[in-house]
This record gives sequence, C-alpha cells and structure tokens, in this order.
Amino acid sequence: MTPSQGPLSHVRVLDLSRILAAPWAGQILADLGAEVIKVERPGAGDDTRTWGPPFLKDAQGRDTREAGYYLAVNRGKRSVTVSLEKPEGQKIVKELAARADIVLENYKAGTLARYGLDEASLRKINPRLIYCSVTGFGQTGPRRDQPAYDFLIQAMGGLMSVTGEKDGRPGGGPQKVGVPIVDLMTGMYAAVSVLAALARRNETGVGDSIDIAMLDVQVATLANQAMNYLVSDKVPRRNGNAHPNIQPQDVYACADGDVILVVGNDGQFARLCEVFGQQEWVSDQRFASNAQRVRNIAELSALLRDEFVQWEREKLIAALDKAGVPCGPINTVADVFKDPQVKARGMLRYVPHASGVDAPQVGSPMRFAESPLQTQAAPPLLGQHSDAILGELGYSKGDIEALRGAGAI
Repeated sequence: MTPSQGPLSHVRVLDLSRILAAPWAGQILADLGAEVIKVERPGAGDDTRTWGPPFLKDAQGRDTREAGYYLAVNRGKRSVTVSLEKPEGQKIVKELAARADIVLENYKAGTLARYGLDEASLRKINPRLIYCSVTGFGQTGPRRDQPAYDFLIQAMGGLMSVTGEKDGRPGGGPQKVGVPIVDLMTGMYAAVSVLAALARRNETGVGDSIDIAMLDVQVATLANQAMNYLVSDKVPRRNGNAHPNIQPQDVYACADGDVILVVGNDGQFARLCEVFGQQEWVSDQRFASNAQRVRNIAELSALLRDEFVQWEREKLIAALDKAGVPCGPINTVADVFKDPQVKARGMLRYVPHASGVDAPQVGSPMRFAESPLQTQAAPPLLGQHSDAILGELGYSKGDIEALRGAGAI
C-alpha cells in the first residue's frame, strides 16, 4: 500500500465499526491520510457488503460480492478478519489497539465490554487512545440498549416531519431524505470529534472517550427548524420545496421543465424582478423585504409561476446566471457526474480493485494546498490484508494458519 501524504498520514485508526455512520467517519480519516484498519467478522464481514444489488461487476460482467453500499464508505482502508468472540481474536484487537491513535466502534452499548474491548479496557493498554463510540441513542438514557437505523432516527428526530410535500397535496405525507443523512452527519460529527480529541492529546498527552448518538446528531441538525419552533412555539410542518425562512425559494415550472430558484437577499430579488421586467414588485410592500415575502409567499409565488412558464429552461437559467440570481436544473444522479463543474473538480475517480476491475469512487470534497490528498485505494475485499496486518504484529505464517483453522480470523 503506497504511504499516504495526507495531513493525517501519521495517525493510525482501528475501525471496529460496520454499516454506515462510523465507517463514514473512518473513510473521512482514510481520505485525510490515516492508516485505517477495518476489523470484520470472518466469513461475513460488514453487513453492507451484502446490501445490494447493485454489486460491482468483475471483468466478465458478473456480480462480485462487493455491494455499491459497501463501496461507498470503505475506501482507503485495510481489512482484517477477526472473531471478537474468541480469546485469540480479542488478543489481536488489543494488539492493534496498543498501536492505534483512534478506535471507532458502533456496537450496542455494553457489547464490547463482554469481550474486554470496551473503552476502559483498551485505554488501560493504551492511555493515549481516543475511543469513539457511535450508537443510535448514546451510552446513557432509557434507550441506550436499543439498536437504531437512519430511517428510524429521521422519524424520531423530527426530520421527516419537515420533509416532503404538504399534507393534503399530491404526494403529501412524511418523507425521509433520499440519502441516509443521519448516518452521514453522525460520521461527520464523529470525525470532527476524534480530530478535536487528537489535537487536545497533542497538548496533554492524554486520550479521550467520545460518545456520539445518532438521535443527538439529528436533533442538533434540525438547525433553523428547531430554532424556529423554540422562538415561536409554532411546530414546523412539511412545506414541500419552499424554504420556511427565505423567499422566493422553490421549484418552478418553465415551458420545458422545472428549475429551482434560490433568492437569498433583497438584492437578488431586485435582479430577479429586472429579468422578468417586473421592477414594480421591488417597491410593492408585500414583497419589499424578505420578511414580507415570507408572509405573502402565496401571492408572490403565483406571480412568479406566471413568469417562469413563459421561459425555456436553459434560456432562463442563463439570464438569471448573468444577473447573479441562483437558479439551476434538477439533476439526476447521472446528470451530476456529467456536470462540467463536477468533472472539473475531479469528483468521480476510478481506482484499481482487487477483483481485477477499476472501481468507481466519489472523490473527497476536501482540498489542501500544503498536504494534498491522494486518491485512496479501493474498498478492500473481506480479509484482504489479514496476513499482512497480522505479520506486522509479529505473527508467523504458521501462527496465522493456526488462527484461521481455529476460526479466530
């Protein structure tokens, strides 16, 4: 494996996690150059390996065992299979923890303590260890022992109450976000937390224990909707694509397709009015300020829809771009990767995969001038690096075969 030159190239991460939230944090750290060792169950591995179709195709066009879901969150890692239930496996994990800076795990609260792999046990071995536990509900509270998935937390955490079309309209009713956003944001918070603990350790020499709960993350990221409620005592409701605080922002139909309009301030609204030849709207007291536009959006939106439908989509986007008014198409995922800006930023990359094909990967959005990120290795096959990692720990070939025969790896 080519040594990384990223800003975390000096950091080792022991990734005991699976599914999405904590593995996403591990992938961020790998993108930043950390050495990330992913511990997986012998014979099965991370659950997401089987979450398909679709699966990566081999050179003959046949499905491999690598699901797209798994490939989305595990690049740049090394995979070693270890049975946590067996004493030999527990010994391996402890040896890896002794060499690690960070441990990521997302087992139910209390599970790893049964194997002697909890935070207290591993920090006796390595006091400098930063131990990050990611769970659905955290290490405390009445739900601490319960499992959770993104869909459940989107519902419990209020996100689905403000996502989707208005009740009573076609398509109305609660909707989850189209990507597992709680998992992703939890992974982001976990990555930020371990990096903060790492910076603190550089000052104190002492590691830390971090407790990240998906429900906490969802409550925190209710953001403006939460504060809207807290300052008004009015419960936010689903409002389709219309923004609750800034207007006009919505989907509008042109003569040949839909566009989104995002007016963020009064100056942009004035320029929008100029493009439509409706300068009188700027001085209309119903629309003169954002607060008034929010209060009177029904009237304004009706006027805007009459204007939009007279334009062809591309001509209107070009006119509003020239005027400095944010407006754009609603791209499919396929359209996204054809977009010239996305191409220019190198957001789609292909990396050699152990199955013998080049696997597609979505690039990291992080850009560093002084320590540029390298394209990371493809997500590993199950146990792809077991022999190499155990060899680095001092196990001989005979030892490794004995462990494999005992079902410990």
